[in-house]
Amino acid sequence: MKYGIKTLDDFNFKGKNVMARLDLNCPYDSEADKLKDITRIRAAIPTIKEISEAGAKLVLLTHQGGDLEYHNYISTKLHAGVVSRLLGKDIKFIDDICGPAAREAIGKLNEGEILLIDNVRYMAEEMTLFETKLKLTPEEQAKTIVVRKLSPMADIYICDGFAAAHRDQPTLVGFEELLPSGMGRLFEKEYGILSKIIDNPEHPSVFILGGAKIEDAFSMMGQVLSRGVADRILTAGLLGQLFLMAKGLSLGEKTEEVIYAKKLDQYLDQAKKILEDYSGKIIVPLDFAYDEGGRYEIAIEDLPSKFAISDIGSKTVDIYKDIISEAATVFINGPAGVFEKPETEYGTKELFTHTAKSDCFSVIGGGDSISAANKFVPDGSFSYMCTGGGAMVRFLSGEELPVVKALKKGGNIPER
Repeated sequence: MKYGIKTLDDFNFKGKNVMARLDLNCPYDSEADKLKDITRIRAAIPTIKEISEAGAKLVLLTHQGGDLEYHNYISTKLHAGVVSRLLGKDIKFIDDICGPAAREAIGKLNEGEILLIDNVRYMAEEMTLFETKLKLTPEEQAKTIVVRKLSPMADIYICDGFAAAHRDQPTLVGFEELLPSGMGRLFEKEYGILSKIIDNPEHPSVFILGGAKIEDAFSMMGQVLSRGVADRILTAGLLGQLFLMAKGLSLGEKTEEVIYAKKLDQYLDQAKKILEDYSGKIIVPLDFAYDEGGRYEIAIEDLPSKFAISDIGSKTVDIYKDIISEAATVFINGPAGVFEKPETEYGTKELFTHTAKSDCFSVIGGGDSISAANKFVPDGSFSYMCTGGGAMVRFLSGEELPVVKALKKGGNIPER
């Protein structure tokens, strides 16, 4: 047991029916009908292999895609093929979740066999609106259809989806009410790495926060600054733009249109307060870049821009690189700009490669960050790449994640 949670070492899997909840959510190329980045699947393989080789009848559960924005929302059939290839072993797949067909397939599993059921977010009770609107307790989630139908088919529940540990959904927190529960190897590893950052980081400690999803950053920034976990926060992406708006700068209609469309203006007051409370520790961009048939840069003194900003500028990159060079710990969540396009990849490419080459302890996390890291730092020279984005940020805010709390409770249920 580690951190109050059972590990794989605490179970005898021989002949047991095991439900393993993973996070295999991957970027998806709809035109080619393929998964663009399989980092999360690759990271889950050690747990899948260990449980299977111990003689378990293993059922894999995962979600795919964002259900609110209906983004990358597809079946997990492609994932089954990737898992089979990485394991070097055929696994079964069924396009059902907890209906008669899925339960029949589970019942037919032999020792060592693996079955991946379809995208659990096809179930209404696994959707984000169900979570955020109803706010069910774990005890109530244990009574949802998916848990009631599948839990009798299992002897043990394992969660190896740290990337989803901040979510409060039935397949993540409901099974622990009914089954002996523990964490997989990936969950165990990521929990340990992030604990090191928050409990005993080497200083100077620098956080680089970018990307388009900035909601969780605001729950985390004040915490890591007030507790001395972070000495400086370098802002990029929409976060950097929002902080400049909080300073009273006009970015330009096209850029601010994105901020308002995503309803991120609701964080302007929080941004102002953080700037007041931690003056000098929040570092904002000095210039930006936009794509208008090529890369063009603009200093903040020359704002507003009639073009949409999509990267930080070279002056900002140079300043950020100097700060990174002096850091002992660097934590990255989110790219600096639109890294998928050659015209606006510069900020992300330079910051990521510079961090990877430095002598600091470097941790990078989040789906887009991992995709960018695989593009610009394919040799894996970061100290650690965390599969979690929102979970990682929430963990660093000092909050006990719903899945962590559930696993601690499920660890007290004796095996049958």
